[in-house]
Amino acid sequence: MPRPTTGEGSSPWRTHEVFNQAPPLEGRNVFSDNTPLVEATEREGASWVLERASALGELIGGVGGPQDLWGRLANENRPVLHTHDRYGHRIDEVEFHPAWHQLMRMGVEHELHALPWRETERPAPHVARAALYMTAMQAEAGFCCPITMTFAVVPALRAQPELAAEWEPLVTATTYDPRSIPAAEKGSAIAGMAMTEKQGGSDVRANTTVAQPCNGGGAGAEYELTGHKWFCSAPMSDLFLVLAQAKSPGGEDEGLSCFLMPRVLPDGSRNAMYIQRLKDKLGNHSNASSEIELHGAWARMVGEPGRGVPTIIEMVGHTRLDCVIGAAAGMRAGVVQAIHHATHRSAFGKPLIDQPLMRNVLADLCLEAEAATALAMRLARAYDEAGAEAGASSDELSDAHLFKRLATAVGKYWTCKRAPNHAFEALECLGGAGYVEESGMPRLYREAPLASIWEGSGNVMSLDVLRALVRTPRSLEVFFAEIKQAQGADPRLDARVAELESQFTGDPATLQSRARRVVESMALCLQGSLLVRHAPSAVSDAFCAARLAGDGGLEYGTLPASSDFEAIIARSRPQV
Repeated sequence: MPRPTTGEGSSPWRTHEVFNQAPPLEGRNVFSDNTPLVEATEREGASWVLERASALGELIGGVGGPQDLWGRLANENRPVLHTHDRYGHRIDEVEFHPAWHQLMRMGVEHELHALPWRETERPAPHVARAALYMTAMQAEAGFCCPITMTFAVVPALRAQPELAAEWEPLVTATTYDPRSIPAAEKGSAIAGMAMTEKQGGSDVRANTTVAQPCNGGGAGAEYELTGHKWFCSAPMSDLFLVLAQAKSPGGEDEGLSCFLMPRVLPDGSRNAMYIQRLKDKLGNHSNASSEIELHGAWARMVGEPGRGVPTIIEMVGHTRLDCVIGAAAGMRAGVVQAIHHATHRSAFGKPLIDQPLMRNVLADLCLEAEAATALAMRLARAYDEAGAEAGASSDELSDAHLFKRLATAVGKYWTCKRAPNHAFEALECLGGAGYVEESGMPRLYREAPLASIWEGSGNVMSLDVLRALVRTPRSLEVFFAEIKQAQGADPRLDARVAELESQFTGDPATLQSRARRVVESMALCLQGSLLVRHAPSAVSDAFCAARLAGDGGLEYGTLPASSDFEAIIARSRPQV
C-alpha cells in the first residue's frame, strides 16, 4: 500500500489524539468571576471601584496578558546583577526582563501602589485597592513586592512632613520609569526597604549599621550610613527606608533610627550603596532581593532619633496587610486552576469534579480561599476606618485602630500559614500535570511560604499579638466585639468564641508558649463570624463544622459528608 502523503491525521508518526485534557485557562475576567471578592468589595463599602476592578480583571485574564504570559516570562528570566560596566566602572544595575517592567507599569498605572493616598474623597479606598491588588496579584506575586513597599512607605514618610512633601507626590505618581536618574527628574518613584542584618534578622534592634550626622543631627537631618544589610528588597528602587544606629553630633549613641536613603542623588551621581549579590530564593524569582553594603551613603532621618521602630511600624502594618491580601490572592489562583482541571478531566468513568472525594477537596480549598478573602477585605476596611494617628497614646486610639492593629497580626499569621499547604493541595488536584513548570502550579507553590516569612514570621506575629494586648488591653474587647456581631447565629461559633475567651483566663505564665494556639483560635473565630454574617449558609455551615466544631481532619478534603459541596464550589468556579 502507498504511504499517506497528506494531512497530519494520516501521518505515520501520529500515534494518538490529544483528548481528556483541560483547555487553556485564559480569556476570563479574573475579578468578575471571583464571587466572594466581588461581594466583599460591595459589602465593605467600595462599590465605586467595581467597574475599574472588572476592567483590570479582564486585562489580567486576557490572552497573552499578565497572567497568561508576563508572569511566566518574568520568572523564567530572572533579574541579573551587573556590578560593573564593560569599562570597569561600578554601576550596581539589575537587569530585568521586559515582562517585569510591563507588570510594574500595569501596577502603577492602576494605582495599586497609591490608590488610598490619591482617592481621599472616595469611600473605603483601602478596600478598593485591596480588590484591585488581589486581582492583579493572581498574574504574578513578585512585582507586588515593590508595589507594596511604595504603597506602605507613605505613612512612614508622614512622620517627617518636609520629606513627605518632597517624596509623597513622587511615590504616588501613576507613571513608571525604571531609569537610574534622580526621582525628581522622572516625576515618580518606587520605594524599597533595608531593615534586616545578618546577626539580627527580625531582631532589628541588633542592627549594627551606623548613621553619622553630617551637620548636626535629629529629625530631618542629613546622615551618612555605613553597614551591611542582609536583605534589601527591590534594590533598583528610587528610595529606601533604612534602619541604623544613630550617633549624635558629639558621638553618643542615640539608638535605632529610621532614614530615607535615595539610590540616585539629586546631582545624578550614585549614592554609596553597593549591591553585593542577588539572593537565590526558593520562589519570588521575578523580583530582585539583594544584599547591600553602605559606605557612607547619604540619607535623611525620618522621625526622631532612637524612634526607628515606631516610625517604620506604620509601613510594616501596611505591608502586613498586603501579606494577607496576597495570601488570599494565591489561594484564589490555586482554586481556579484546580476547579478548571477537575471540570475538564475525566477519570474512572466520569469528570473529576463529579467524583465525591474530589468535590470534598475542591470545596475545602474554596472554603479556605473564601474565608481568607473575607478576612482580608474586612481588614482593609479597618484601615479605612482607623482615624487615630500612629503616635497617639493608647487612651486616644479608636476602636478601628485597635482592631486594625490586632487583626493585622492575627490575619497575617493565619492566612499566610494556610497558604503553602493550600497551594500544594491545589497542585495535587492536577496530578502529575501540576508538578511540571508549564502548569504554573510549582511557581504558585514556591511563592506561598514567602508572605509568612516576610515582615514577621509565625512566631513574630504571634508574639506581636500578645504585645498588642499588653500595650492596649482594650484591643481584646474590641476584637471580641467584632466577632460577637454573629452571636446567636451558629451555636458552633458561639462555643468556639467562649473557648477562646477561656484561653485568656488561663495561666499567664504559659501564654507565650500557647501563643500560636491562641492566635489560631482568634483567626478562626474572626473568619467564622464573617462567614456566618455574610456568606451563604452552605459556606458558613461547612466552615463552622470543619474549622470550629472539629468535624474535619487535618488535611484539605475532610469536610463533613453532609456539606453542600456543589454550592461551595459554584461560588468560585472560573467563567471561561
